[in-house]
Amino acid sequence: MISLKNIDKTYVSGSVETPALRGISLEIQEGEFVAIIGPSGSGKSTLMNIIGMLDTPTAGIYVFDGQDVSTLSDDELATIRSHKIGFVFQSFNLLPRTNVERNVVLPLVYSEEPDALRNGTVHTALIAAGLPEDQWGKLSNQLSGGQMQRVAIARALVNDPRLILADEPTGNLDTKTSEVILQTFERLNRQDHRTIILITHEPYIAARADRIIRMQDGKIVEDSKTQKSVKAAHYV
Repeated sequence: MISLKNIDKTYVSGSVETPALRGISLEIQEGEFVAIIGPSGSGKSTLMNIIGMLDTPTAGIYVFDGQDVSTLSDDELATIRSHKIGFVFQSFNLLPRTNVERNVVLPLVYSEEPDALRNGTVHTALIAAGLPEDQWGKLSNQLSGGQMQRVAIARALVNDPRLILADEPTGNLDTKTSEVILQTFERLNRQDHRTIILITHEPYIAARADRIIRMQDGKIVEDSKTQKSVKAAHYV
């Protein structure tokens, strides 16, 4: 699904150049659950932005779903993002004085789906994200942190994407709520066969994935299967 070859990313401010990624080569297969881990400044969020087509590399080749995205226009990239990729962020990014259902429907506003079908699509996404129905009519600023993140997950799912990119999705949550959110991602991967890429700086969170990519100073320094993945393969 994802193939990166010799990806560099350098940010330029005046005469100062700051390299964020240095020669990243990486392949991720459809249906994998991958954690990208590293300290602040390691390049993990920059890598996620490039994978999600929110940023472009300075050099290198990025092939997504068999297509070299460097040849695509901004409109074509936006079309891929809206149909094939869902984003979940640490800060939720919800509209505060808007209810749950209207927050989730936002990605469908510019889609071709008929209005009559949108409510069903939104409700399906909310059920998949595990938010109880009695919360759907509430304003987002009336919800707990865990509930807001479930709304954000539902919004990421509403276009039925094949890839979900989650940037520190448990960063603002307590341990118990984080566990619920991680279980949600595991279920979306196992039952719905969605590809999950999760960015974190916490080893215990990364261990929930099947594969860990460790970054430092803009480079991949380790790419390994987790014990969870090894055990799963043993029982197949």
